[in-house]
Amino acid sequence: MMELKLILEKGKLSTIKASDLLFGREYNEALVHQVVTAYLANARSGTRAQKGRSDIAKSTRKPWRQKGTGRARAGMASSPLWRGGGKIFPNLPEENFSQKVNKKMYRAGMCSILSQLVREGRLSVVESFNLEAPKTKLLVQKLKGMGFDDVMIITDNLDENLYLSSRNLPNVCVVKPGQADPVSLIRFSNVLMTKGAVQKIEEMLT
Repeated sequence: MMELKLILEKGKLSTIKASDLLFGREYNEALVHQVVTAYLANARSGTRAQKGRSDIAKSTRKPWRQKGTGRARAGMASSPLWRGGGKIFPNLPEENFSQKVNKKMYRAGMCSILSQLVREGRLSVVESFNLEAPKTKLLVQKLKGMGFDDVMIITDNLDENLYLSSRNLPNVCVVKPGQADPVSLIRFSNVLMTKGAVQKIEEMLT
């Protein structure tokens, strides 16, 4: 069994046992890269668009006669060869960027990321994480006392006070276990989980 750092009250430290399959896996850089790339690609929306030859608002009149001018023949000003002409293969709004990653690969990639966070000392566990009132100042003080600044909090019981207090903090993200994604796990300097969240993630990924 793997041992995770458990933060107790008043800054005291202890350890708890966790699954080796989830937190003791070797780091697979190629797999993590594929999972992260697919996650980012699937979040893209096909909103970019370019104009094709038929979409350009130019005259369809032949610019000059076919022969005798010494210049190359030209049919119309919307030609893709001309400046201001249409694109030959334009990007379309319905372009699909999605990439498929099966469940087994995604789970293995998430486990690889979590295991690396443990090895780097960036993942910690607490019994619970609640606030007495929905005040950002209280959350900042609590995190500062625990030594965290840039942190992702994964809690099994999403307290409304905690959620409301974190919305104005760009370096703090509060999510449920099912909302944790590979990009956020890598982006934040630290990840803080509740005991209940660890159990739920173990059930989801193992």
